[in-house]
Amino acid sequence: MCPTGISGDMFLGALVDIGVPLTYLRQQLSLLGLDDEFKLNGEKIIRNGQSCTKVNVDLIMSKHDHGKNSHSHDKHHHEQIRHLPEIEEIILQSDLSDLVKKSSVNIFRNLAIAEGAVHGISPEKVHFHEVGATDAIVDIVGTCIGLNYLGVEKLYCSALPIGGGTVKVAHGELSVPVPAVLKLWESRQVPVYSNKIEKELVTPTGAAITVTLVENFGNPPAMKIEKIGLGAGNHNLIIPNILQLWLGTGLNINQTEEISNFNHQNLETITVLETQIDDLSPQAIAYTMDSLFNGGALEVFTQPIMMKKNRLGILLTVICQPENVAKCEEIIFKETTTLGIRRLTQERHILHREFTEVETIYGVVKIKIGYQMLGGEKQIMNVQPEYEDCVILAKKHNQSWREIHQLALETWRNLNGKI
Repeated sequence: MCPTGISGDMFLGALVDIGVPLTYLRQQLSLLGLDDEFKLNGEKIIRNGQSCTKVNVDLIMSKHDHGKNSHSHDKHHHEQIRHLPEIEEIILQSDLSDLVKKSSVNIFRNLAIAEGAVHGISPEKVHFHEVGATDAIVDIVGTCIGLNYLGVEKLYCSALPIGGGTVKVAHGELSVPVPAVLKLWESRQVPVYSNKIEKELVTPTGAAITVTLVENFGNPPAMKIEKIGLGAGNHNLIIPNILQLWLGTGLNINQTEEISNFNHQNLETITVLETQIDDLSPQAIAYTMDSLFNGGALEVFTQPIMMKKNRLGILLTVICQPENVAKCEEIIFKETTTLGIRRLTQERHILHREFTEVETIYGVVKIKIGYQMLGGEKQIMNVQPEYEDCVILAKKHNQSWREIHQLALETWRNLNGKI
């Protein structure tokens, strides 16, 4: 998930955060033979209150570059400038795994194709810093190393934010998104949107990684989430500048259909009736509520409100099945002073329910269990002893209702190994 976009170092941060050892990345990247050009470091930082991992690729200046640019803070002055064939040779001649080499080369080739299309030259002649910079090599190859370490077979990505403003590059100042990013998005018909943040949110490296490796853009597939990794971006933004990496196992067709059927079967249509009243006795309201429950209401409740002319009143809300609307409205008109009732049709998602009984030292208590089915397994979401059963035993044995309720719940948990 990329709510604030994607860059190579954000992806590396998410990979380290999810469990790829930084020492392993360093060891694998050393196989490229570029150790004298960079250092890889990571740290935990906070972005808008959330802990995440920031990975930095610190470039090492050569003595020659240091002498020429000792007062410059522009990394492009001391980065290596390489053409695509040289980058491919560095990767392919290394001892990295074949899968890492293939993925890395494909990413660089797609990036070079996009840059070449923008400038009207062949990919092999592209020598821009954005393609040949050492940090781009580390970001791209490091990402492939991390995904391979995790055993990721398919990668999915959310729609990407377009960003805004301008950014300085080796050839001057460009509007965001930069031309190479637009070309990469065009190549895969990537869905994009504006999140109103005027920054470069998707870098050419980040765009190249996604269009090359991602199976599909948009909503995530049906899956069981096992781990989450959070990779930090460089800037503090109005929303957390974090790339989210979700690692999980895909659900098969039967599991997906089961979840879909469950959601469909447990969505029911209800009607919500509302009216406000400011001239009725509280006793009449209490009687009305009892009558509504007897008339088929699923739920009835009131809220204190301030009405016109600063009169105190109540908001009466009734939830019922559509077939019981007429009966409930008849009761409201008959028992209250209201002149009108609002109707609202809604859907509600309900849990499966089943009942069991437990034997306590004071007697039998019925237990209501709410559950859902996920991946063929029953997931219990709520367990509650029946109120009336607890009331009867509390009165019979001169015990508090809370003690009976707690005892019944603990008994159920002991019997079902939930403690």
